Amino acid sequence: MAETDIEAIKQVVNLYGFAVDTQRWALFDRIFTDDIDADYSPSAHWRDLATFKSDFAVYHDPFDATQHAMMSHLVHVDGDRANALTYATWRLIRRGLDGGSFWEGQGWYDDGLVRTAQGWRIGKRVCRIVWWGGNPLVNETVPGVKFELESTALRREGDRGTVAFLSAIEG
Repeated sequence: MAETDIEAIKQVVNLYGFAVDTQRWALFDRIFTDDIDADYSPSAHWRDLATFKSDFAVYHDPFDATQHAMMSHLVHVDGDRANALTYATWRLIRRGLDGGSFWEGQGWYDDGLVRTAQGWRIGKRVCRIVWWGGNPLVNETVPGVKFELESTALRREGDRGTVAFLSAIEG
């Protein structure tokens, strides 16, 4: 397992937070495969990059600011495939709403990556929220679309066998 692969994968995961916070959706082309399977359940699930980018642009446009921090990277490389588990924290800000101007949360990303001619790309992502606080109305940026917010413990997901990174390192 080359340290350069691990660093390159961390860079891809970190670039995601930067892309979202700057709303530079073209950067998703450097992060995800065209056939991305992105599961942000229970709220949303995407199976292609074009729709993923478009929906993220519409959802994030109304925010006055966002900040995503990726941390505690764990990476397992197996040839041209890899798994990464990353903890994340985020804050979304929309001023002028009744009940407060921010919503924040913490969770994790369980990513399956593939080495491409252009470098490492995420082909499968599972995003789960562990904790959230603040005004849930901040999340309602698309008329008629209300997010269902539920907490998911990594331990329970691991016990169910649904964490790909854990399965990869446990063999």
